[in-house]
Amino acid sequence: MRYPFNQRTFLLAGLLTGAVLSTTPALAAEEKAIFAGGCFWCVEDAFDKIDGVEATVSGYAAGNTDNPTYETVSAGGTGHAEVVEVTFDSDTVSYQELLYVFWRNIDPFVANRQFCDEGDSYRSALLPLNDEQRELAEASKADIAERFDQPIETTIEDPGTFYPAEDYHQNYYQKNKVRYTFYKNACGRPDRLEEIWGDEAMPHDVPASSAAS
Repeated sequence: MRYPFNQRTFLLAGLLTGAVLSTTPALAAEEKAIFAGGCFWCVEDAFDKIDGVEATVSGYAAGNTDNPTYETVSAGGTGHAEVVEVTFDSDTVSYQELLYVFWRNIDPFVANRQFCDEGDSYRSALLPLNDEQRELAEASKADIAERFDQPIETTIEDPGTFYPAEDYHQNYYQKNKVRYTFYKNACGRPDRLEEIWGDEAMPHDVPASSAAS
């Protein structure tokens, strides 16, 4: 059957459009978040256990110098915190649920330290990447302050540029399990988290209806 030119053109365009649509993958609900919770090895370990977290990268953020290194950040003066950049599927886990995980993996009552690690590079901080994250971060901090009825030292900061840490820091807890486990326990992290959070400390599963508090 022959079609007039304009009808054939319309039909061909429709077929091509259908082919494009059928081969174009659905847009992924991939988002990023940045958290500072002291030693980035431990923060990676905590978030990697969460369903919906696709990747974690240890690094440095919220500083005032370019191209920081572990040595310069640890020495102080760069303003950077040890952080973890979390890539997550927001269809599986929300930023608010990640906030739940964050709080239960830190001591929110100390400034410029976490557990046995001291210095501003080990401060706990939320580093929102957009207005929505900032609003949720501020609300979660207010909820935590109300829950414990005491000042919360965890800060909310602009992340600035995120710099990945050196390769040997990435997935350290997996590559050096014995040394990592010794460090974490000797530093008193598990005991202090249990003291603060009880059964909620270091969750492997996030309650389906969890609020940030």
